[in-house]
Amino acid sequence: MFQQPPPAGTGEKQYHAYPWWSPRFWHGMPLGVWLPLVTEHRWRIAPSRWGLMATVSGAAAFNSLAEPLAEARFRRLLRDPPATPPPLFIIGHWRSGTTLLHELAMLDDRFCCPNTYQCFAPGHFLLTESVVTSALSWIMPSKRPMDDVAAGWDRPQEDEFALVNMGAPSPYRRMAFPVTSPDRPEALDVSLLPPAELARWKAAMKKFLERLAVHDQRRPVLKSPPHTARMGVLAEMFPEARFLHVVRDPFVVFPSTLRLWRSLHDVQGMQVDRGETLERYVFSAFDEMYAAFDRDRQTLGPDRLHELRYEDLVADPVGKLAEAYDRLGLDDFGHMRPALEAHCESMKRYRTNTYRHDPRIVEEITSRWRPFIDRYGYTVPAV
Repeated sequence: MFQQPPPAGTGEKQYHAYPWWSPRFWHGMPLGVWLPLVTEHRWRIAPSRWGLMATVSGAAAFNSLAEPLAEARFRRLLRDPPATPPPLFIIGHWRSGTTLLHELAMLDDRFCCPNTYQCFAPGHFLLTESVVTSALSWIMPSKRPMDDVAAGWDRPQEDEFALVNMGAPSPYRRMAFPVTSPDRPEALDVSLLPPAELARWKAAMKKFLERLAVHDQRRPVLKSPPHTARMGVLAEMFPEARFLHVVRDPFVVFPSTLRLWRSLHDVQGMQVDRGETLERYVFSAFDEMYAAFDRDRQTLGPDRLHELRYEDLVADPVGKLAEAYDRLGLDDFGHMRPALEAHCESMKRYRTNTYRHDPRIVEEITSRWRPFIDRYGYTVPAV
C-alpha cells in the first residue's frame, strides 16, 4: 500500500543538509559522560569539528547542572514511579523498517514512546522539555540527514540515544569517534559484557523507563535496532514484555545501512571518517545481532515474539498490524484501525529506495547471511 520515500539517487552520499548549529545527540551528555568518552579517544578531534566540540562541551556543562535539579524536583515521583503496562519492543536491523513500524504503532493513543528531546536530554527532560523545545524549535531540521523521514523534538526516537547519553555501554559511541573506534560493534549483545558493565546498562535502561513513566503512564513502545541482540536480557528484565521483529531484504539493507553510518559519521562525528572499515563493521554487527537473536528467540513463546517482513508490511499495513496485535495479545486493534487507515491513505504516493547491486557485495551477503535469506524467503539478485 505504501512505502517510505526515497532519497535522491541510489545510495551514494546524498544527505540532507544538516547545518553546523543543528543539535547532535552528544549535546545530551553530562560532563561525567562526555569528557571520559573524549579522553578514551585521546582527544583526537578533527580541526573541522572543533566548533562542534565546543558546543557539545558547553551543552554538557548545562546537562550536568540541569540533571540534579530535575532529580530534586521529581525526587518523590522517581522514588516510587508509576506502574505502566509492560513495554513493547520494536526490533530489527538498521534500515529494516523499524522507524516506519514505530510511527505506525504510535497512531494508537494507548501507547507512548520517548521522543527526540527525551532521548536527547534523558537526565533532565522532565524539568526542561517544554521550555527548551519551545526556545530551540528553530534549530531542529525538518528531515533526518540520511533520508526523508520527518525530524522534530516531538518525533518518536530510539531509546538507544538516551542510553548512550546516560553513559551506558552502546555501539552508538562509535558515531562520535568513528576513526578510533573498533571495526566491530561494542555493547551490541550486552550479555557479552562484563558483569559490572551489564549491571550499568540495566540500571540506565531501568532509570530511563522510570523517568518516562513519570511523564506518561501508557504502555511504552521502544524502538532500537541494537535491542535485536538483547532480547534475552530485556525479556528477563521485563517478563511480560512483547517483541515485534521486522526484517527486510538483506540486499537492500546492507547498502542502506552503509549509507546510514556514513551519514551519521558525517553529521555526528568528531572525526572525519573515510569509511575504510565500514563494510567490516556492518557485516560484523549483522552477524553478532542475529547470532544473539537466534539464541534468544528459542526462549520466547509465540505470544511474546512476532515477526513480519517489511515488504509485507508496506503492502498491507492494516492487515499485518492487526495480525501482530492478535499474536502478541495487545489491546483491541479496532481502536486504532481508523487512524491507521487514514494514515495509510495519505502515504500511498511514497516509494522505496533503489540501489545498484555490487556483485562483490552480493556474493559476500549470500555467503554470510544465507540462513537469514532462506528463513525469511528472500532471493539473491541477479548481477
